[in-house]
Amino acid sequence: MTNAMQCNAMQYNTNTKCNTMNDSKMPTEEELKKRLKPEEYQVLREKGTEVPFSDEYVQKQADGIYHCKVCGAPLFTSNDQEDATKSPTGLQGWPSFNDAIPGTTTTKLDSSHGMTRTEITCATCGSHLGHIFDDPSTKTGRHFCINSICLNLEKE
Repeated sequence: MTNAMQCNAMQYNTNTKCNTMNDSKMPTEEELKKRLKPEEYQVLREKGTEVPFSDEYVQKQADGIYHCKVCGAPLFTSNDQEDATKSPTGLQGWPSFNDAIPGTTTTKLDSSHGMTRTEITCATCGSHLGHIFDDPSTKTGRHFCINSICLNLEKE
């Protein structure tokens, strides 16, 4: 098991925070602009949305932990991933989860684009991940609609 997965297991079971940045400081916006592809920066740091069905994690790829592309924090487990092709109309085409690893995300009201939604961000670095919607078809009644471009999968 890798250090990130061990950290994830500790965090998932005890809700304690682990240091995913390895005691290094958060990169500056200029450093992130250089490190990330333009479309990644636009979604993660400027609250954009990727085109549906355009990236790799729409369907479950493998068992593992999904991490924030900016800071590496563990965010979601494959156990909580839903089939995004069977999501409610309007939510299809982005990776879907029924829950996040406790303590790894934050939420806030988003009234942009003429609608009211709940935005989800990485609790460690503040990067935009996507939105949460009510969805009675999931085991938690919640639908985490996440931009695939925001995630890296660490396979088990």
